[in-house]
Amino acid sequence: MTTPSATIQPPPLLAEIIESQRQRRRWFRGQFALVWVALVGALLAALWATDNIDTEWMVTWAPFIVGGAGTTILVCVISIVLATLLAIFGAIARMSSNAILFAISSLYVSLVRGTPLLVQIYFIFFALPQMGIRLDAVPAGILALSFNYGAYMTEIFRAGIQAVPGGQREAAQALGMPEALVMRRVVLPQAVRIVIPAIGNDFIAMIKDSALISTIAVQELLWRAQRAGTRDFKTLQALLIAAAVYWLLTIIFSYFQDRLEQRMARGDR
Repeated sequence: MTTPSATIQPPPLLAEIIESQRQRRRWFRGQFALVWVALVGALLAALWATDNIDTEWMVTWAPFIVGGAGTTILVCVISIVLATLLAIFGAIARMSSNAILFAISSLYVSLVRGTPLLVQIYFIFFALPQMGIRLDAVPAGILALSFNYGAYMTEIFRAGIQAVPGGQREAAQALGMPEALVMRRVVLPQAVRIVIPAIGNDFIAMIKDSALISTIAVQELLWRAQRAGTRDFKTLQALLIAAAVYWLLTIIFSYFQDRLEQRMARGDR
């Protein structure tokens, strides 16, 4: 009679296969890490070989430059939330049978996607005051990023809504649910789950694009790097620090993005 606490051992052949797969994964990760270390080391060695790297200046000014990362992240978090809301309404309007809503959303997407982000930033910060609308640098930067990314994410949400099986909408309508309730309770929750990976990718891209708002004196990462580098004629060192921080931020958020996608894929399976 077997006890409940007895453990079931896998067959020897299966155990060997599992162990072999683990060893291959370890070997792959080891090679991956070694290549990264070698390439980054070679890049740093090439930079230091120029004899133009003032490490003492970098150590002194790194805290000031890195301090702008907080503003960068704050601006991007607020902007991605507002862009998501714009995208939801834009996607619903793009799929609406109402000609007015469809025309407004189509014009919004076409206008934003047809003009550069930098032009939109300048227009909001420099041109709107001539129309009596004045915004500080940070709100103007948030508005520009939200307005721009909302247009691109509109198409993402539209694709996510269309990916929801039509039978679920029909079943909800058969139960007598009004269209607004069907969209809010049935379609949108599933569409949001589908487009979350794309939203994460857009957020990572926004972190880098947020450097453009330094042109309107938002004291984020790049603005601080330019300010410190120009002051002491250490542009190379300042930009190296800023680039390293941007790179680190993208690595961190990409890691969480990958974990989120793995978790969602596990749920699908």
